[in-house]
Amino acid sequence: MRESTALDIGWGQSLRCIPEEPEFGEGHHAERAVWEALRKTLPDECVLAHSVQVRDGRSEHEIDLLVLWPGVGMAAIEVKGGQVSITDGQWHQSDRSGGHKIQNPLAQSQSSLHALKNWLETQLGTRVSSRAAYLVSLPYSPVPQEWAMAGCPRSLLLDETDNKSPADLVRRAIETEGGGAAPLAPAFLERIVGKLGGNLDTAVVPSTSAREDEAAQEHLTERQSVLLQATRSLPRIRFTGGAGSGKTWLAVEKARVLSKQGKRVGLFCYNKGLGQYLQDRVSTWRQAKPVFTGEFHEYVRGLGVADGSGQDYFDIEMPRLLKELAASMDPAERLDAVVVDEAQDFAPLWWDALLACTTDPDAGEVYAFMDDRQDVYRRWGGATADLTDGPTATFVPIHVDENLRNTRKIAETFKPFAGEHFTPRGSTGLPVRFVDCPTEEALDVAGDCLDALIDEGWANNQIALLTTKDRHPIHLDFYQRGATEDYWREFHANDAEFYGHVLGFKGLERSVVVLCVNGFKDMDRAAEQLYVGLSRARSLLVVVGDSTLLEEAGGRELKAALSRTQAWNPVFEDA
Repeated sequence: MRESTALDIGWGQSLRCIPEEPEFGEGHHAERAVWEALRKTLPDECVLAHSVQVRDGRSEHEIDLLVLWPGVGMAAIEVKGGQVSITDGQWHQSDRSGGHKIQNPLAQSQSSLHALKNWLETQLGTRVSSRAAYLVSLPYSPVPQEWAMAGCPRSLLLDETDNKSPADLVRRAIETEGGGAAPLAPAFLERIVGKLGGNLDTAVVPSTSAREDEAAQEHLTERQSVLLQATRSLPRIRFTGGAGSGKTWLAVEKARVLSKQGKRVGLFCYNKGLGQYLQDRVSTWRQAKPVFTGEFHEYVRGLGVADGSGQDYFDIEMPRLLKELAASMDPAERLDAVVVDEAQDFAPLWWDALLACTTDPDAGEVYAFMDDRQDVYRRWGGATADLTDGPTATFVPIHVDENLRNTRKIAETFKPFAGEHFTPRGSTGLPVRFVDCPTEEALDVAGDCLDALIDEGWANNQIALLTTKDRHPIHLDFYQRGATEDYWREFHANDAEFYGHVLGFKGLERSVVVLCVNGFKDMDRAAEQLYVGLSRARSLLVVVGDSTLLEEAGGRELKAALSRTQAWNPVFEDA
């Protein structure tokens, strides 16, 4: 087990209680008894909260007692006083005033815990992946150890004997019955405490959560649809914009609009990761869809062009064969409109071949979404297709200058690469973090950063670790096994952290990106790779690498931008 020492928050010398001195009114003697028993037996580093009120949508919930245990997890405890019994699945409670039916207290506890987790996810902007259990305490009722009931393990009930020393039993319930993938990190506990107590701790909890930031980014991006409405009568457009300007969203939306008009549309890109993303987006449409969505090469293979190998084949021979095939293509199979995302990645000859597959190669509808400053492949001498003029139709340039998909803190780091008209429009966001380390250590340090971020409370599926030279071992394993399809399927399943290379991550994004600058194979392409890598994070960016190499690759402006970031030095020890 590894634990962060740099990010841990200082602990007090006694158990923290919220509130410090709870008021137990008349009729709440049972809650007081369980509270006192927990207060006496829980370790000092724990937090014990009473009467936590939670609102989940229109539903209101109350957690009688909540235990937050660093390194273990959390437990919601429903307390029932008096004598509690069950007859044919119906719970009963008896006290001095008589007996009556009650709701299943374990179900109450379960609902309250779910409501708390939903509320915390909204407040903190991250999924709660810490272990959590729901329990019932019956401080005045005996329950035999061998007792069992469907859906109600004995370990989730604390009876009058258990209540004499409940802490170890609570821990055991969290570890054996609790849902969640990881122990409760100390730093994440502090964020929860700040919300439970109503504290405004801006050093730990940002004023605007990551989830709120990204919701605002989505809203800003959707407003870009005005560009499509304003240019709907133009048959050929070159949309040019910097990273985070919403070009991919525009490309997908343009394909949707054209498909709804009954046109045969092809939605294209170059790399596999983006191709699968586009396919996932289109797959949810109930109405008309493009006749093809994905990589240009897959489209060509699908038409029956013989497969080959080598860069010359893909850049020269393959488009030549496609153009020959297009000469005899059935008119019913031709495309009415072409939409290309990350169009700067297309080799010049691909355009001629692709347009030959359309109903009107000279003047048909073509919409290219591109960023010339992200020409990371440079396999064509730095030249991309001439999209200025066609024989009878002019490509109209539309500039998309506003950055909408990143926070301003992140956008400021790659602004030197994006051009003079680049304008960040997102919220301020979290400070960018910079870990200065030797290049040969960057991969290990980046892995430590990922672990530390998860300890802070970021969900693993929010994080991507991207390298600039050698692949991460997990990425390399997929590559060596030839499991590219599985590799990208796992990314789009969004179930775990992702390990990739900046060259394959163009057009994609995650909430948190750890950019591992572990060298460059070609320094002439280093600036473009940094531009791509720095712009992939939506809410938090962590840059790991040697400051001298970063300055050499990105220039003085990048050095100045990184000097304004938060220096970070996560230190780990073996527990």
